[in-house]
Amino acid sequence: MRYCSTRGGVHGWTFRDVLFSGYAPDGGMFMPEMIPSLAPATLRSWSSLSYQQLVCEVCSLFIPEQLIPKHDLEALISSSLSRFSVPDAVRMVRLKGSLSILELFHGETLAFKDLAMMCTARFLEYFLHKENTRAIILVGTSGDTGSSAISSVCGLNGLDVVVVFPSGRITTVQERQMTTHMEDNVHVFAADGSSDDIDVPLRKLFADLDLVKRYGLMSLNSVNWSRILVQLAHFLYAYLQLSDIKKTEGDCLPDLEVVVPTGGAGNITAGCIMKQMGIPLRLVAMVNSNDIVHRTVQSGDFSMAGSVQQTMAPAIDIQDPYNMERIFWLLSGKDGALIKDMMEQFQRTHRLSVPETLHRKLCSVLSSGSVTDEGIMEAMVRCWEENQYLVCPHTAVAVWYHYHCPVLPEQKRCCIATASPAKFQGVVEKAGLTLDLPEAVRVLETKEARCKDLGRRENWEAALREHIEAIGAARQCGEPFYASAN
Repeated sequence: MRYCSTRGGVHGWTFRDVLFSGYAPDGGMFMPEMIPSLAPATLRSWSSLSYQQLVCEVCSLFIPEQLIPKHDLEALISSSLSRFSVPDAVRMVRLKGSLSILELFHGETLAFKDLAMMCTARFLEYFLHKENTRAIILVGTSGDTGSSAISSVCGLNGLDVVVVFPSGRITTVQERQMTTHMEDNVHVFAADGSSDDIDVPLRKLFADLDLVKRYGLMSLNSVNWSRILVQLAHFLYAYLQLSDIKKTEGDCLPDLEVVVPTGGAGNITAGCIMKQMGIPLRLVAMVNSNDIVHRTVQSGDFSMAGSVQQTMAPAIDIQDPYNMERIFWLLSGKDGALIKDMMEQFQRTHRLSVPETLHRKLCSVLSSGSVTDEGIMEAMVRCWEENQYLVCPHTAVAVWYHYHCPVLPEQKRCCIATASPAKFQGVVEKAGLTLDLPEAVRVLETKEARCKDLGRRENWEAALREHIEAIGAARQCGEPFYASAN
Protein backbone atom coordinates (compact mmCIF):
# COMPACT_ATOMS: atom_id res chain seq x y z
CA MET A 1 0.00 0.00 0.00
CA ARG A 2 1.51 3.29 -1.18
CA TYR A 3 0.18 6.84 -1.13
CA CYS A 4 0.09 9.71 -3.59
CA SER A 5 -0.95 13.36 -3.69
CA THR A 6 -4.33 14.36 -5.08
CA ARG A 7 -2.46 16.87 -7.27
CA GLY A 8 -0.25 14.28 -8.96
CA GLY A 9 3.16 15.54 -7.86
CA VAL A 10 3.94 12.89 -5.23
CA HIS A 11 3.76 9.09 -5.51
CA GLY A 12 5.03 6.05 -3.65
CA TRP A 13 4.96 7.38 -0.09
CA THR A 14 4.50 4.92 2.79
CA PHE A 15 1.93 5.11 5.57
CA ARG A 16 4.68 6.27 7.90
CA ASP A 17 5.55 9.08 5.46
CA VAL A 18 2.00 10.40 5.21
CA LEU A 19 1.33 9.94 8.94
CA PHE A 20 4.08 12.45 9.69
CA SER A 21 2.96 14.91 7.01
CA GLY A 22 0.39 17.63 6.58
CA TYR A 23 -0.39 18.63 3.04
CA ALA A 24 1.70 16.97 0.34
CA PRO A 25 4.69 18.99 -0.95
CA ASP A 26 2.72 19.91 -4.11
CA GLY A 27 -0.09 21.35 -1.97
CA GLY A 28 -2.36 18.34 -2.42
CA MET A 29 -3.66 15.80 0.06
CA PHE A 30 -2.54 12.22 0.49
CA MET A 31 -4.68 9.32 -0.65
CA PRO A 32 -4.01 5.60 -1.19
CA GLU A 33 -2.82 4.85 -4.71
CA MET A 34 -5.15 1.84 -4.68
CA ILE A 35 -8.51 1.54 -2.90
CA PRO A 36 -9.11 -2.07 -1.81
CA SER A 37 -12.47 -3.78 -2.29
CA LEU A 38 -14.46 -5.64 0.36
CA ALA A 39 -16.29 -8.72 -0.88
CA PRO A 40 -19.81 -9.50 0.42
CA ALA A 41 -18.44 -12.65 2.04
CA THR A 42 -15.88 -10.58 3.96
CA LEU A 43 -18.55 -8.16 5.14
CA ARG A 44 -20.73 -11.02 6.37
CA SER A 45 -17.77 -12.55 8.22
CA TRP A 46 -17.19 -9.19 9.96
CA SER A 47 -20.84 -8.65 10.92
CA SER A 48 -20.37 -9.80 14.52
CA LEU A 49 -17.10 -7.91 15.15
CA SER A 50 -16.90 -5.13 17.70
CA TYR A 51 -16.16 -1.55 16.66
CA GLN A 52 -12.60 -1.92 17.95
CA GLN A 53 -12.08 -5.09 15.89
CA LEU A 54 -13.46 -3.35 12.79
CA VAL A 55 -11.04 -0.44 13.25
CA CYS A 56 -8.21 -2.95 13.32
CA GLU A 57 -9.42 -4.81 10.21
CA VAL A 58 -9.85 -1.58 8.25
CA CYS A 59 -6.49 -0.15 9.32
CA SER A 60 -4.69 -3.38 8.40
CA LEU A 61 -5.87 -2.91 4.80
CA PHE A 62 -3.97 0.38 4.57
CA ILE A 63 -1.02 -0.15 6.95
CA PRO A 64 1.37 -2.87 5.70
CA GLU A 65 2.42 -5.57 8.14
CA GLN A 66 6.09 -4.64 7.73
CA LEU A 67 5.38 -1.13 9.06
CA ILE A 68 3.15 -2.11 11.99
CA PRO A 69 2.74 -5.87 12.57
CA LYS A 70 -0.87 -6.94 13.12
CA HIS A 71 -0.36 -7.80 16.81
CA ASP A 72 1.17 -4.35 17.42
CA LEU A 73 -1.66 -2.69 15.51
CA GLU A 74 -4.24 -4.51 17.64
CA ALA A 75 -2.47 -3.39 20.83
CA LEU A 76 -2.23 0.23 19.68
CA ILE A 77 -5.92 0.40 18.78
CA SER A 78 -6.94 -1.35 22.00
CA SER A 79 -4.90 1.19 24.01
CA SER A 80 -6.37 4.07 22.00
CA LEU A 81 -9.98 3.10 22.68
CA SER A 82 -9.57 1.98 26.29
CA ARG A 83 -10.49 5.34 27.87
CA PHE A 84 -13.90 5.78 26.26
CA SER A 85 -16.96 5.89 28.51
CA VAL A 86 -18.94 3.09 26.78
CA PRO A 87 -17.67 -0.48 26.41
CA ASP A 88 -17.13 -0.51 22.63
CA ALA A 89 -16.14 3.20 22.34
CA VAL A 90 -19.24 3.94 20.19
CA ARG A 91 -22.93 3.21 20.64
CA MET A 92 -25.92 2.80 18.32
CA VAL A 93 -29.18 4.26 19.65
CA ARG A 94 -32.54 3.36 18.07
CA LEU A 95 -35.33 5.87 18.62
CA LYS A 96 -38.92 6.40 17.47
CA GLY A 97 -39.77 6.85 13.83
CA SER A 98 -36.94 4.65 12.48
CA LEU A 99 -34.39 7.17 13.80
CA SER A 100 -31.06 5.44 14.46
CA ILE A 101 -28.17 7.52 15.81
CA LEU A 102 -24.56 6.39 15.95
CA GLU A 103 -22.97 8.06 18.98
CA LEU A 104 -19.31 8.78 18.32
CA PHE A 105 -18.71 11.20 21.21
CA HIS A 106 -17.77 9.04 24.19
CA GLY A 107 -14.10 10.06 24.33
CA GLU A 108 -12.42 12.47 26.74
CA THR A 109 -13.36 15.63 24.82
CA LEU A 110 -16.91 14.44 24.00
CA ALA A 111 -16.46 14.66 20.22
CA PHE A 112 -16.19 12.09 17.43
CA LYS A 113 -12.67 13.24 16.63
CA ASP A 114 -11.38 11.50 19.76
CA LEU A 115 -11.79 8.14 18.03
CA ALA A 116 -9.46 8.79 15.10
CA MET A 117 -7.24 11.19 17.02
CA MET A 118 -6.38 8.72 19.80
CA CYS A 119 -5.47 6.04 17.27
CA THR A 120 -3.40 8.46 15.21
CA ALA A 121 -1.52 9.65 18.30
CA ARG A 122 -0.65 6.06 19.20
CA PHE A 123 0.57 5.40 15.65
CA LEU A 124 2.79 8.49 15.94
CA GLU A 125 4.15 7.46 19.31
CA TYR A 126 4.91 3.98 17.96
CA PHE A 127 7.16 5.32 15.19
CA LEU A 128 8.74 8.09 17.30
CA HIS A 129 9.75 5.58 19.95
CA LYS A 130 11.09 3.19 17.34
CA GLU A 131 13.11 5.94 15.61
CA ASN A 132 14.06 7.90 18.77
CA THR A 133 12.95 11.21 17.28
CA ARG A 134 10.49 14.09 17.88
CA ALA A 135 7.69 15.86 16.02
CA ILE A 136 5.63 19.05 16.32
CA ILE A 137 1.92 18.84 15.54
CA LEU A 138 0.35 22.00 14.10
CA VAL A 139 -3.45 22.11 14.15
CA GLY A 140 -6.07 24.67 13.18
CA THR A 141 -9.48 24.02 14.69
CA SER A 142 -13.08 25.12 14.22
CA GLY A 143 -13.95 23.82 17.68
CA ASP A 144 -13.43 20.13 18.46
CA THR A 145 -10.26 19.12 16.61
CA GLY A 146 -7.96 21.17 18.83
CA SER A 147 -9.10 19.78 22.16
CA SER A 148 -9.11 16.26 20.77
CA ALA A 149 -5.56 16.66 19.42
CA ILE A 150 -4.37 18.00 22.78
CA SER A 151 -6.09 15.24 24.74
CA SER A 152 -4.55 12.56 22.53
CA VAL A 153 -0.93 13.72 22.87
CA CYS A 154 -0.66 15.77 26.09
CA GLY A 155 2.26 14.59 28.15
CA LEU A 156 3.56 12.18 25.48
CA ASN A 157 7.31 12.10 25.00
CA GLY A 158 8.55 13.19 21.60
CA LEU A 159 5.48 15.25 20.63
CA ASP A 160 4.54 18.91 20.97
CA VAL A 161 1.13 20.15 19.82
CA VAL A 162 0.46 23.71 18.62
CA VAL A 163 -3.26 24.49 18.29
CA VAL A 164 -4.84 27.63 16.82
CA PHE A 165 -8.55 28.32 17.41
CA PRO A 166 -10.83 31.16 16.26
CA SER A 167 -11.29 33.46 19.24
CA GLY A 168 -14.93 34.12 20.16
CA ARG A 169 -16.27 31.65 17.61
CA ILE A 170 -16.34 28.47 19.68
CA THR A 171 -18.14 27.53 22.89
CA THR A 172 -16.68 28.11 26.34
CA VAL A 173 -16.38 24.37 26.89
CA GLN A 174 -14.53 23.89 23.59
CA GLU A 175 -12.14 26.73 24.43
CA ARG A 176 -11.43 25.64 27.99
CA GLN A 177 -10.87 22.03 26.91
CA MET A 178 -7.85 23.47 25.07
CA THR A 179 -6.61 26.34 27.23
CA THR A 180 -6.70 24.54 30.60
CA HIS A 181 -4.02 22.03 29.63
CA MET A 182 -0.81 22.99 31.45
CA GLU A 183 1.40 20.21 30.07
CA ASP A 184 4.70 21.51 28.73
CA ASN A 185 4.12 20.02 25.28
CA VAL A 186 0.80 21.87 24.75
CA HIS A 187 0.78 25.28 23.01
CA VAL A 188 -2.52 27.09 22.35
CA PHE A 189 -3.19 30.24 20.30
CA ALA A 190 -6.42 32.25 20.01
CA ALA A 191 -6.66 33.93 16.59
CA ASP A 192 -8.88 36.92 15.84
CA GLY A 193 -10.53 35.42 12.75
CA SER A 194 -12.35 32.38 11.39
CA SER A 195 -11.12 28.81 11.10
CA ASP A 196 -10.75 29.37 7.35
CA ASP A 197 -8.53 32.41 8.09
CA ILE A 198 -6.37 30.15 10.26
CA ASP A 199 -5.91 27.62 7.45
CA VAL A 200 -4.07 30.19 5.30
CA PRO A 201 -0.88 30.60 7.41
CA LEU A 202 -0.92 26.89 8.29
CA ARG A 203 -0.81 25.93 4.62
CA LYS A 204 2.15 28.27 4.15
CA LEU A 205 4.02 26.75 7.07
CA PHE A 206 3.47 23.22 5.78
CA ALA A 207 4.66 24.33 2.34
CA ASP A 208 8.03 25.30 3.87
CA LEU A 209 9.76 21.95 3.43
CA ASP A 210 12.84 23.05 5.36
CA LEU A 211 10.71 23.96 8.40
CA VAL A 212 8.77 20.71 8.09
CA LYS A 213 11.96 18.65 7.93
CA ARG A 214 13.84 20.47 10.72
CA TYR A 215 11.07 20.18 13.29
CA GLY A 216 9.11 17.16 12.11
CA LEU A 217 6.16 19.48 11.52
CA MET A 218 2.93 17.57 10.89
CA SER A 219 -0.85 17.92 11.05
CA LEU A 220 -3.52 16.20 13.10
CA ASN A 221 -6.37 17.91 11.26
CA SER A 222 -8.30 15.64 8.94
CA VAL A 223 -5.67 16.72 6.41
CA ASN A 224 -3.82 13.77 7.97
CA TRP A 225 -4.74 10.56 6.14
CA SER A 226 -4.69 8.55 9.38
CA ARG A 227 -7.71 10.52 10.63
CA ILE A 228 -9.70 9.60 7.52
CA LEU A 229 -8.50 6.01 7.74
CA VAL A 230 -9.88 5.40 11.23
CA GLN A 231 -13.14 7.15 10.33
CA LEU A 232 -13.76 4.54 7.62
CA ALA A 233 -14.75 2.21 10.45
CA HIS A 234 -17.65 4.48 11.49
CA PHE A 235 -19.45 3.75 8.23
CA LEU A 236 -18.59 0.07 8.24
CA TYR A 237 -19.84 -0.33 11.82
CA ALA A 238 -23.08 1.53 11.05
CA TYR A 239 -23.65 -0.60 7.97
CA LEU A 240 -23.07 -3.91 9.73
CA GLN A 241 -25.26 -2.86 12.68
CA LEU A 242 -28.26 -1.70 10.67
CA SER A 243 -28.31 -3.32 7.23
CA ASP A 244 -29.42 -6.88 8.11
CA ILE A 245 -26.57 -8.17 5.94
CA LYS A 246 -26.63 -11.52 7.75
CA LYS A 247 -30.07 -12.22 6.26
CA THR A 248 -28.75 -11.93 2.68
CA GLU A 249 -26.87 -14.29 0.42
CA GLY A 250 -24.60 -13.99 -2.60
CA ASP A 251 -23.49 -10.67 -4.05
CA CYS A 252 -26.77 -8.86 -3.40
CA LEU A 253 -26.33 -6.52 -0.45
CA PRO A 254 -28.87 -4.26 1.26
CA ASP A 255 -28.04 -0.56 1.33
CA LEU A 256 -27.92 1.97 4.17
CA GLU A 257 -28.38 5.73 4.13
CA VAL A 258 -25.95 7.61 6.38
CA VAL A 259 -26.61 11.27 7.21
CA VAL A 260 -23.46 13.16 8.17
CA PRO A 261 -23.10 16.66 9.69
CA THR A 262 -20.41 18.15 7.45
CA GLY A 263 -17.80 20.86 7.95
CA GLY A 264 -14.29 20.13 6.71
CA ALA A 265 -15.77 17.07 4.91
CA GLY A 266 -13.42 14.54 6.49
CA ASN A 267 -16.16 12.22 7.73
CA ILE A 268 -18.10 12.34 4.47
CA THR A 269 -14.84 11.64 2.61
CA ALA A 270 -14.47 8.46 4.66
CA GLY A 271 -18.00 7.52 3.64
CA CYS A 272 -17.19 8.05 -0.04
CA ILE A 273 -14.12 5.84 0.25
CA MET A 274 -16.13 3.08 1.95
CA LYS A 275 -18.70 3.33 -0.82
CA GLN A 276 -15.93 2.83 -3.39
CA MET A 277 -14.70 -0.15 -1.38
CA GLY A 278 -18.01 -1.88 -2.03
CA ILE A 279 -20.28 -0.88 0.87
CA PRO A 280 -23.69 0.09 -0.59
CA LEU A 281 -24.11 3.43 1.17
CA ARG A 282 -26.42 6.30 0.32
CA LEU A 283 -24.59 9.33 1.71
CA VAL A 284 -26.15 12.62 2.75
CA ALA A 285 -23.88 15.57 3.59
CA MET A 286 -25.74 18.02 5.84
CA VAL A 287 -24.43 21.52 6.55
CA ASN A 288 -25.56 24.63 8.40
CA SER A 289 -25.81 28.10 6.85
CA ASN A 290 -22.19 27.76 5.68
CA ASP A 291 -23.46 25.81 2.72
CA ILE A 292 -20.56 25.43 0.27
CA VAL A 293 -20.77 21.61 0.27
CA HIS A 294 -24.53 21.75 -0.32
CA ARG A 295 -24.13 24.24 -3.20
CA THR A 296 -21.40 22.09 -4.71
CA VAL A 297 -23.61 18.99 -4.74
CA GLN A 298 -26.68 20.85 -5.92
CA SER A 299 -25.21 23.01 -8.69
CA GLY A 300 -21.45 22.46 -8.92
CA ASP A 301 -20.80 25.87 -7.31
CA PHE A 302 -17.71 25.23 -5.17
CA SER A 303 -17.29 28.85 -4.12
CA MET A 304 -16.78 30.50 -0.76
CA ALA A 305 -19.36 32.93 0.56
CA GLY A 306 -18.16 36.40 1.50
CA SER A 307 -17.60 35.38 5.12
CA VAL A 308 -18.02 32.49 7.51
CA GLN A 309 -21.37 32.74 9.31
CA GLN A 310 -21.41 32.03 13.03
CA THR A 311 -24.13 29.46 13.76
CA MET A 312 -25.35 27.27 16.60
CA ALA A 313 -23.24 24.44 15.13
CA PRO A 314 -19.80 26.14 15.28
CA ALA A 315 -17.63 23.10 14.52
CA ILE A 316 -19.04 23.07 10.98
CA ASP A 317 -18.81 26.83 10.44
CA ILE A 318 -16.48 26.28 7.50
CA GLN A 319 -16.35 27.75 4.00
CA ASP A 320 -13.23 25.87 2.88
CA PRO A 321 -14.08 22.16 3.22
CA TYR A 322 -10.59 21.03 2.27
CA ASN A 323 -11.38 17.32 2.20
CA MET A 324 -13.63 17.86 -0.81
CA GLU A 325 -10.35 17.76 -2.76
CA ARG A 326 -10.05 14.08 -1.83
CA ILE A 327 -13.61 13.41 -3.01
CA PHE A 328 -13.01 15.25 -6.29
CA TRP A 329 -9.83 13.21 -6.85
CA LEU A 330 -11.59 9.94 -6.08
CA LEU A 331 -14.50 10.66 -8.42
CA SER A 332 -12.31 12.08 -11.21
CA GLY A 333 -10.61 8.71 -11.65
CA LYS A 334 -7.55 9.93 -9.70
CA ASP A 335 -6.83 12.69 -12.23
CA GLY A 336 -4.10 14.62 -10.42
CA ALA A 337 -3.64 17.18 -13.19
CA LEU A 338 -7.33 18.09 -13.18
CA ILE A 339 -7.46 18.36 -9.40
CA LYS A 340 -4.30 20.51 -9.36
CA ASP A 341 -5.85 22.98 -11.80
CA MET A 342 -9.18 23.02 -9.96
CA MET A 343 -7.80 23.48 -6.47
CA GLU A 344 -5.16 26.04 -7.42
CA GLN A 345 -7.90 28.09 -9.07
CA PHE A 346 -10.02 27.75 -5.94
CA GLN A 347 -7.14 28.86 -3.72
CA ARG A 348 -6.48 31.89 -5.94
CA THR A 349 -10.04 33.05 -6.47
CA HIS A 350 -12.12 31.22 -3.82
CA ARG A 351 -14.45 30.31 -6.68
CA LEU A 352 -14.78 27.19 -8.79
CA SER A 353 -17.37 25.68 -11.07
CA VAL A 354 -16.99 21.89 -10.88
CA PRO A 355 -16.64 20.35 -14.37
CA GLU A 356 -19.94 18.86 -15.55
CA THR A 357 -18.74 15.26 -15.77
CA LEU A 358 -17.27 15.41 -12.27
CA HIS A 359 -20.39 17.11 -10.92
CA ARG A 360 -22.59 14.32 -12.29
CA LYS A 361 -20.44 11.74 -10.53
CA LEU A 362 -20.61 13.75 -7.31
CA CYS A 363 -24.41 13.83 -7.47
CA SER A 364 -24.47 10.06 -7.97
CA VAL A 365 -22.51 9.58 -4.74
CA LEU A 366 -23.81 12.36 -2.46
CA SER A 367 -27.05 14.04 -1.55
CA SER A 368 -27.00 17.17 0.57
CA GLY A 369 -28.99 19.69 2.56
CA SER A 370 -28.59 22.90 4.53
CA VAL A 371 -30.17 23.76 7.89
CA THR A 372 -30.73 27.15 9.55
CA ASP A 373 -30.30 27.80 13.27
CA GLU A 374 -34.09 27.68 13.57
CA GLY A 375 -34.06 24.24 11.97
CA ILE A 376 -31.34 23.09 14.37
CA MET A 377 -33.43 24.12 17.40
CA GLU A 378 -36.56 22.58 15.88
CA ALA A 379 -34.80 19.21 15.47
CA MET A 380 -33.34 19.33 19.01
CA VAL A 381 -36.76 20.05 20.53
CA ARG A 382 -38.61 17.43 18.49
CA CYS A 383 -36.04 14.73 19.24
CA TRP A 384 -36.35 15.47 22.95
CA GLU A 385 -40.14 15.61 22.95
CA GLU A 386 -40.49 12.33 21.07
CA ASN A 387 -37.66 10.37 22.71
CA GLN A 388 -36.39 12.26 25.79
CA TYR A 389 -33.09 12.11 23.91
CA LEU A 390 -30.92 15.22 23.66
CA VAL A 391 -28.75 15.86 20.61
CA CYS A 392 -26.03 18.45 20.11
CA PRO A 393 -26.61 21.17 17.47
CA HIS A 394 -24.35 19.39 14.96
CA THR A 395 -26.16 16.09 15.34
CA ALA A 396 -29.40 18.07 15.01
CA VAL A 397 -28.30 19.09 11.51
CA ALA A 398 -28.52 15.40 10.56
CA VAL A 399 -31.66 14.72 12.60
CA TRP A 400 -33.43 17.64 10.88
CA TYR A 401 -32.96 15.80 7.58
CA HIS A 402 -34.51 12.67 9.08
CA TYR A 403 -37.60 14.58 10.15
CA HIS A 404 -38.01 16.45 6.88
CA CYS A 405 -37.18 13.55 4.52
CA PRO A 406 -38.90 10.54 6.11
CA VAL A 407 -37.30 7.18 5.50
CA LEU A 408 -39.33 4.67 3.46
CA PRO A 409 -40.50 1.53 5.30
CA GLU A 410 -38.12 -0.75 3.42
CA GLN A 411 -35.09 1.55 3.85
CA LYS A 412 -32.54 1.86 6.65
CA ARG A 413 -30.98 5.12 7.80
CA CYS A 414 -28.34 6.20 10.32
CA CYS A 415 -27.65 9.74 11.57
CA ILE A 416 -24.13 10.43 12.83
CA ALA A 417 -23.88 12.03 16.29
CA THR A 418 -20.61 13.93 16.28
CA ALA A 419 -20.58 15.56 19.73
CA SER A 420 -22.18 15.49 23.16
CA PRO A 421 -24.80 18.16 23.89
CA ALA A 422 -22.81 18.89 27.07
CA LYS A 423 -20.38 20.90 24.91
CA PHE A 424 -23.16 23.26 23.78
CA GLN A 425 -25.00 24.25 26.94
CA GLY A 426 -25.93 27.69 25.54
CA VAL A 427 -27.71 26.24 22.51
CA VAL A 428 -29.47 23.64 24.65
CA GLU A 429 -30.78 26.38 26.94
CA LYS A 430 -31.80 28.56 23.99
CA ALA A 431 -33.87 25.64 22.70
CA GLY A 432 -35.65 25.56 26.07
CA LEU A 433 -34.05 22.26 27.08
CA THR A 434 -31.88 21.28 30.03
CA LEU A 435 -29.03 18.87 30.63
CA ASP A 436 -26.90 17.58 33.46
CA LEU A 437 -23.30 18.56 32.81
CA PRO A 438 -20.71 15.81 33.26
CA GLU A 439 -18.17 16.37 36.02
CA ALA A 440 -15.39 16.68 33.42
CA VAL A 441 -17.18 19.72 31.96
CA ARG A 442 -18.11 21.31 35.31
CA VAL A 443 -14.51 21.35 36.56
CA LEU A 444 -13.23 23.24 33.49
CA GLU A 445 -14.35 26.58 34.98
CA THR A 446 -12.14 26.04 38.04
CA LYS A 447 -8.94 25.35 36.11
CA GLU A 448 -6.13 27.75 35.25
CA ALA A 449 -5.96 28.69 31.56
CA ARG A 450 -3.05 29.47 29.23
CA CYS A 451 -3.00 30.67 25.62
CA LYS A 452 -1.47 33.33 23.39
CA ASP A 453 -3.45 35.80 21.29
CA LEU A 454 -2.96 36.34 17.57
CA GLY A 455 -4.35 39.78 16.68
CA ARG A 456 -6.10 40.44 13.38
CA ARG A 457 -3.28 42.71 12.18
CA GLU A 458 -0.51 40.43 13.39
CA ASN A 459 1.48 38.24 10.99
CA TRP A 460 0.16 34.86 12.13
CA GLU A 461 2.55 32.88 9.96
CA ALA A 462 5.58 34.67 11.42
CA ALA A 463 4.33 34.36 15.01
CA LEU A 464 3.65 30.63 14.67
CA ARG A 465 6.99 30.07 12.92
CA GLU A 466 8.81 31.84 15.75
CA HIS A 467 7.02 29.71 18.34
CA ILE A 468 7.80 26.49 16.48
CA GLU A 469 11.47 27.43 16.29
CA ALA A 470 11.46 28.23 20.02
CA ILE A 471 10.00 24.80 20.78
CA GLY A 472 12.72 23.20 18.65
CA ALA A 473 15.45 25.16 20.44
CA ALA A 474 14.13 24.21 23.89
CA ARG A 475 13.90 20.54 22.98
CA GLN A 476 17.40 20.54 21.54
CA CYS A 477 18.69 21.87 24.87
CA GLY A 478 16.61 19.37 26.78
CA GLU A 479 14.74 22.14 28.62
CA PRO A 480 11.05 22.42 29.51
CA PHE A 481 9.61 24.83 26.96
CA TYR A 482 7.72 27.19 29.24
CA ALA A 483 10.64 27.34 31.68
CA SER A 484 13.02 28.30 28.85
CA ALA A 485 10.50 30.72 27.31
CA ASN A 486 10.13 32.60 30.58
